[in-house]
Amino acid sequence: MSHDQSPPQLPAPCIIDFGIVVNKQDMRRLLADLGRVRYIHSLDGNVQSQGEGYVLDVFADDQRSTMIANQAIYLNVYSFDYLQLHQSPDQESYFDLIQDHRQLRLIPLSNPLQEQATPSINAAALEAMVTQVLSAKWDVQFDDDDCSF
Repeated sequence: MSHDQSPPQLPAPCIIDFGIVVNKQDMRRLLADLGRVRYIHSLDGNVQSQGEGYVLDVFADDQRSTMIANQAIYLNVYSFDYLQLHQSPDQESYFDLIQDHRQLRLIPLSNPLQEQATPSINAAALEAMVTQVLSAKWDVQFDDDDCSF
């Protein structure tokens, strides 16, 4: 009997519409494209707060916080033990982020399929374009100033 044999490799998990996700990278991928959401924050089953917001960032950093303020949502997957994926009776997905007795439910209000169908400009591209326009305007003003001497 040889001890050099490695155990058979199990296939990666496959979660479709329902299930529990513990891998932080998988959690991040599921949450990254949420956009507008309705959130419900509960402790021990008692609702603490709820509202609507926009998921601006999803990250994995054990030194930073999950924050919801001013309708902006910054999600740190390290703030939660796992993500439970559900589907409503209307076949709409929603996500429960669980950490001990805390639950943050995220109910998507936007549809990634519809958002991908309509072209959008990301913030970095828009900022770069505005910078170029302003820079060109300053160049023209400086050129005009040089001509007046």
